[in-house]
Amino acid sequence: MDRDTIIRLARECDLPDWQPVGKNIERFAALVAAHEREACAKVCDSLRPSEREFDARYWDAAEDCADAIRSRT
Repeated sequence: MDRDTIIRLARECDLPDWQPVGKNIERFAALVAAHEREACAKVCDSLRPSEREFDARYWDAAEDCADAIRSRT
């Protein structure tokens, strides 16, 4: 999430637009985004087949999905 998006979202919530609060909002938004990315990646992790159902295509797809989500910033 970039700074402009964070500011736009803060304004949509009628939060004040002065620098000290802005920096706190940016840090808060980064933490929320990181938490949401990890939650989404865990959904991908949970889609990996068990060993008895192992199919490399599905395992790789689930792993690639989780890795792609975790690598976003």
